[in-house]
Amino acid sequence: MRHRISSGALVIRDGRLLLLRHFKPDRYDFWAPPGGGVEGNETLEAAAERETFEETALRVTARRLAYLDEVWSPDDRTMKFWFLADYCAGEIDLGSNPALDESIIEAAWIGPGDPLPGRMVFPASLHDRFWDDLASGFEQPVRLALQRQQV
Repeated sequence: MRHRISSGALVIRDGRLLLLRHFKPDRYDFWAPPGGGVEGNETLEAAAERETFEETALRVTARRLAYLDEVWSPDDRTMKFWFLADYCAGEIDLGSNPALDESIIEAAWIGPGDPLPGRMVFPASLHDRFWDDLASGFEQPVRLALQRQQV
């Protein structure tokens, strides 16, 4: 079984959360905040900031650990660390991603009353508790329930 450490950014700008659509025909179609694998000796925060820049061309600052998210499949186990992140600079450019195997085709900023843009949205907390957790200030990181990988 392969183990992976991943980091992501819950980017907030003007009270809205950034989501990216990952799509490959006949393989997957899901939405998630920017994020990906931690490299070398970088910190979890630096990984979240780098992944956001690579996937969107936005500069952000990861400021607080929000969620610990464990995902498994028969072949993989991923521990994802989701950070609240502040937008700092830039405009979204989905063509900026150097990862050739990623297919990010759309971005959306969603607010507290907005419907989620699709059925498959990760992490699971975005379906129910995120806006309440954000309003409470994430006094402590929230450990999400272990989930089987769906894509």
